[in-house]
Amino acid sequence: MFRHQKELQFEVKVDRPDPMFARQVQEVLGGQFGEMTVMMQYLFQGFNCRGEEKYKDMLMDIGTEEIGHVEMLCSLISQLLDGATPAEQQKAAEDPVTAAIMGGINPQHLLVSGLGGLPTNSNGVPWNGAYIVASGNLLADMRSNLHAESQGRLQVARLYHMTTDEGVRATFRKMLARDRYHQYQWMAAIQELEEKNGVVVPASFPPEAEQESQPQAYEFWNLSEGTESSEGLWATGSAPDGSGDYVYTSNPVPKGQIPDPMIPATELHHDLDGKSSDK
Repeated sequence: MFRHQKELQFEVKVDRPDPMFARQVQEVLGGQFGEMTVMMQYLFQGFNCRGEEKYKDMLMDIGTEEIGHVEMLCSLISQLLDGATPAEQQKAAEDPVTAAIMGGINPQHLLVSGLGGLPTNSNGVPWNGAYIVASGNLLADMRSNLHAESQGRLQVARLYHMTTDEGVRATFRKMLARDRYHQYQWMAAIQELEEKNGVVVPASFPPEAEQESQPQAYEFWNLSEGTESSEGLWATGSAPDGSGDYVYTSNPVPKGQIPDPMIPATELHHDLDGKSSDK
């Protein structure tokens, strides 16, 4: 059960309207790493979560908080659009001062949403359900969550420096603080799951099934010009689970065969010479 409260999680109050900045804020609302994405990602992971109740509870807690962040951004965008009219867009072509304010406005804020937030990114591309990850594997999902929060917080931090509006910045500071804590939460969950089951996903895949491939599990193949990649722990260290040491291969050679596919049946009209599967 969800219950809406009228109060926002934190105060949202802009100092002055800025329709162009409203368009830019759309990215952290409906973009690939926006609040709509993390909201849906955490909720679907929570809806589908099986096993220990604490993980489901955490996912639902944070996912529900993200619903509030979506509402905060919609309120922020609406305030940034206050007073915008089609007539002002026409004036922008005549008045350089107005053009600086109105020239970058998203026309859909006027035509589609009536000066409100949209489920789109900053270029008007609709939010896509394919942005979310909900695999049913807790460790894989928690790592995706950390990635999503990292990218989302990065974008909010960039937006922070694109405005001097202290009201907007105050809202962003609250969001940045919460996004930082969410990263801590996912890190803690990842650490707990790794200590419990191991660091590789999926942990349940039997090691003996890939026993003959163990040498390849530790080789770093140098496949670009230069050897600088040999300087990292990924090339000279040991596997996090202690199962082996990495080997840097400076001149790797292919170990497979040259593909020799059969020519398809002539009815496919491929216009190729050679052997045919219908012979």
